[in-house]
Amino acid sequence: MGTTVEIYLYASSGERAAELLEAAFAEIERVEAALSAYRPTSEISRINATAARAPVVTDPEVFGLIALALDYGRRSDGAFDITVGPLVKAWGFFRADGCHPSPAELSEARAKIGWQRVALDHAERTIRFLTPGIELDLGGIGKGFALDRAAHILRRHGVTTALLGAGRSSYLAIGAPSGTEGWAITVPDPSDSARALSEVQLRDRSLSTSGADQKYFDLDGRRYSHVIDPRTGQPTTGMIQVTVTALTAIDSDALSTAVFVLGPERGADLIEDTAGATALLVAGYEGEHRVVAIEWSEAFDPRGR
Repeated sequence: MGTTVEIYLYASSGERAAELLEAAFAEIERVEAALSAYRPTSEISRINATAARAPVVTDPEVFGLIALALDYGRRSDGAFDITVGPLVKAWGFFRADGCHPSPAELSEARAKIGWQRVALDHAERTIRFLTPGIELDLGGIGKGFALDRAAHILRRHGVTTALLGAGRSSYLAIGAPSGTEGWAITVPDPSDSARALSEVQLRDRSLSTSGADQKYFDLDGRRYSHVIDPRTGQPTTGMIQVTVTALTAIDSDALSTAVFVLGPERGADLIEDTAGATALLVAGYEGEHRVVAIEWSEAFDPRGR
């Protein structure tokens, strides 16, 4: 997943904590081994290598996750798209520092993406690509799925208080520390990392943040965000940061990306259509920030600097 994972938990002893952490991290490694597009032995790599030639039967877990991801593609009108990899590569964000693709390179990449070009047969549990060159990349929800699975393992072992985090952008809370309303998570002000835009008391929920400052490159006086709009083939503009809370980490991961691409108005429809979801957006350009709250119940700084 190209990130770090942290787990904080309460246990009856240090030995018990070590056992629980080992079980949780083993589950995260299992998910990584199945979903990583960087590993040639992963299930996703096997699907990518063969699904353009013939339908590929896959296991129920991976099939279900792909089906959920494609449903987010449908619900977001393509703003969230697990086939966007060729565009990410064209813009140089795949193990590179970023570059502006030529019109020909952009056209070639756009011909190889589209969530509608992935066909699922639920009865046979098969996946087939309708266009050569399609590749699946579950990076947009992989961290969330790993956190959900690790939390499931911890709950199964009786853990009632824990916080799981991936890359300082995705969190999942189980219960809350004694005497508190929840695990305190700071939503940073994108203009000043020393300031808090909001403080969230996270309890039995997830939180994910997508930001233009997480990965970008500057070229000819313009900043290009790593969040690509699959519908246009261009980096998303007009959005600075999106934080989403939801019932599962899969949901908050997918929604934060989709809403970042959709913007405040269309993003609000998606948030309001997802049970238990809330969002806090910082829209605009450098020097002109506008904070938009969608179902957000926590206090926040409306200035957004």
